[in-house]
Amino acid sequence: MPTEDPKSNSIKRAYFTSVRSGIIELAKDWRAVRLPPVRMEGKPLSAMRFKKMLPSEFARESRYYVGYDGKAVFVLDPANHEHIDCTEKDVYLVGSFNGWQKAVGDEAWKLSRSTLDGRSVFMLKVDLEALGGDEVSYFKFVTGDGVWFPVSSSSMTAVSDGNGSWNYTFNRKQTGRHRFEFEVIEPIKLSEKYHLLYHCRYQEESQRACIKLGSFFYQLGTDKPLGAIVSQNKTVFRLFAPRAKWVKVGILHDIDNQESVEWILMNHCKDHSWEVKIDRNLAGAYYWFRLDGPNDEFGMFDPSINVLDPYAKACVSRVGPAIVVDESQVQAKKVPLTKNIWWHDLVVLEAHTRDLVANTKFATPEGKPNGFKQLAEYARSDSFYPSKLGVNALELQPIQENDSQSYEEYHWGYMTANFFSPASSYASDPKHGSQIEEFRDLVSAIHEQEMVVILDVVYNHVGEPAHLMRIDKMYYFNLNAEGHLMNWSGCGNDLNCDTRMSRRLLVDSLKHLVEFYGVDGFRFDLADLVGKDALVEVEKELQAIKPDIILIAEPWSFRGHIGKDLRDTSYSSWNDGYREALKKYVRGDYGHDGITYFLKGSPDHYATWPAQTINYVESHDDRVWIDNITERANYDGSNPAHNDIRRTHMMISMLMMSIGMPMLHAGMDFLGSKQGVNNTYQDGPRNALNYSRQGAYPNTSEYFRAWIELRLSDVGKLVRLYENPGEGYFEFIYAHHRHAFACVYNASGELGEQRLLFAANPEEMPLNLEIGKWADFDWTQVADHERVWGIKGSPYSVEVDKGIYLPPLACGLWLTNL
Repeated sequence: MPTEDPKSNSIKRAYFTSVRSGIIELAKDWRAVRLPPVRMEGKPLSAMRFKKMLPSEFARESRYYVGYDGKAVFVLDPANHEHIDCTEKDVYLVGSFNGWQKAVGDEAWKLSRSTLDGRSVFMLKVDLEALGGDEVSYFKFVTGDGVWFPVSSSSMTAVSDGNGSWNYTFNRKQTGRHRFEFEVIEPIKLSEKYHLLYHCRYQEESQRACIKLGSFFYQLGTDKPLGAIVSQNKTVFRLFAPRAKWVKVGILHDIDNQESVEWILMNHCKDHSWEVKIDRNLAGAYYWFRLDGPNDEFGMFDPSINVLDPYAKACVSRVGPAIVVDESQVQAKKVPLTKNIWWHDLVVLEAHTRDLVANTKFATPEGKPNGFKQLAEYARSDSFYPSKLGVNALELQPIQENDSQSYEEYHWGYMTANFFSPASSYASDPKHGSQIEEFRDLVSAIHEQEMVVILDVVYNHVGEPAHLMRIDKMYYFNLNAEGHLMNWSGCGNDLNCDTRMSRRLLVDSLKHLVEFYGVDGFRFDLADLVGKDALVEVEKELQAIKPDIILIAEPWSFRGHIGKDLRDTSYSSWNDGYREALKKYVRGDYGHDGITYFLKGSPDHYATWPAQTINYVESHDDRVWIDNITERANYDGSNPAHNDIRRTHMMISMLMMSIGMPMLHAGMDFLGSKQGVNNTYQDGPRNALNYSRQGAYPNTSEYFRAWIELRLSDVGKLVRLYENPGEGYFEFIYAHHRHAFACVYNASGELGEQRLLFAANPEEMPLNLEIGKWADFDWTQVADHERVWGIKGSPYSVEVDKGIYLPPLACGLWLTNL
């Protein structure tokens, strides 16, 4: 008699699909019609009814099943990928069994239109032999023109390959005939925990399996207004908390006497929200929530802990309390942009609220924190650094409430405590919610300088205390099977942006920042963890209220890189490939073949339209540019070498001559250094802009300003492209066996007779670069490695009929004379 695995009929997982039904999955196919005796712990056998499921139902989550004819059936539902137009595209199955991309174009792996359980789908039937002999194999779907269908990380069969990509798994032992559906006589309570008791063959003792809440749980939600809703003579408090046993709101009128909190039990509603109505206008009062519920690996409810309202419009600090705000009483003032700035015309400066103002006359006296009020005053002055630099977009590092331990503590802001409230630590009077008016005024002040305001926002993890964890850890966070927090962010917890109310929280808070504060756009931190589906919904919702909203993604995380997946959206993405390539190129460590790809705007692979790539070499993270490329020891560029400055000049010229949206980090133009320190996220003195370096390196500071002006001038129109250029738009000329190159813009003449000629030499040896037929054109030099003359041209006579002379570590730009 052959030996049989004693757990051959063990339960792999069990989960509820509603409050009255669920699914049991065995470790392998169960050929018998009936399931062995199974009952819910604490309930009689009669409390559950079972039914074997059809194999085809398995495909909804697994994307495959094995039919009764023994063939594997792979299923793609286009309704799950509405952002990909499949009407005229061929769709292919690719995987570890057919060479992945090699299968594209092979009719044997092409899916056909079909119907499955009433749904219109793409389907392919395959003999099991064609899938090889492995028990487990991996697959996904792709169009004939190379558009990959994202793998849903919430799918029961989705696995990461460890390199940032996700695939579906095909398991020969799980064909769809390993699943049973069950019904319970009485609806379950979401605040309770349920287990199954069953026997495995050859084992005397009963086995115990937890019944988890399935995908239905994560789609629970409400459309009611949330938070503290104030009307003329009434205040409603409302919180969504699906697994809470009870919720209380604590109302406080004297912030200095927190013992006087009045706790009121809230009413449970059918949509799993809790609410209470107070017949008073409580604007200006303070409040917290308290909740009770499961306290186990999937829940962290604690009835003794005060919880900050996730919909609070203002809060006193990271721990609360929240402030009741009557938005109708807040002075309405909107300062529109004096001109509409197209994405293609933007030059972005990333900066921190306190860093900008710390070393100016507008800073507060020592010991008091700088914030929105001081920056607004600085922005309205003639000395405002971003204005003098000439940028037209200011990207502020996070300004939402963060987990600063005190008002004075310096913080980058990437540990968000509340998504609606501007940071209390940037307010002059946080106890009375002054951050609301002060941030509104800051946005207006920046708009007055004809700049757009972009906010860095963090929706991939939260700071401490993690208030959402106390509202429902299971609902709001990504957990593994044991209930442990996922940590692809590197910050200890990853938000689950795919639940209905997480998604609503994300969208509602962003819309609030646009509609109430006048913000023009957002940069999403670690957007890979937010996920494409959530980002697409944000795109749709925000464009409905502001069609020209600016959307930028930092497309990576420790889990993967979403850059390719965003090509069919209106998101621009930070281009880490560009960043690394340019650092290497100016040091002579990267060939011209690679750098020309980035100069053209990273087409196809990264960007499908000209401004979709955010070109940059320095941001708040990691070492700054000058420390990275310096010839000085210990990555300390505070006293840069001569070659460091030459390489920096070459960098800014290439950045401004690259197709895409250029981004600078504040202080780059005066060679700002962190003295070799890599991570300065809480180092205020080191991050504060040292404006005295503008006087120490005036030529470099002016060189940056002039290049920005040149790009935004009529000369730069051949770089600020609004549409993808034709095949012959660029013509590159390469130095033989050298890294130097020249590029002619509008070589095809498709944008008129004007041409630009840009050249760079990253080596420490001079050369003469012959430019062929282009030597016959009449050129005026408008920039070199030290000066930018603009359209008036160089006062020196520079002939190019015998080629371009490029000194060591040099660059230049020429314009045709019309």
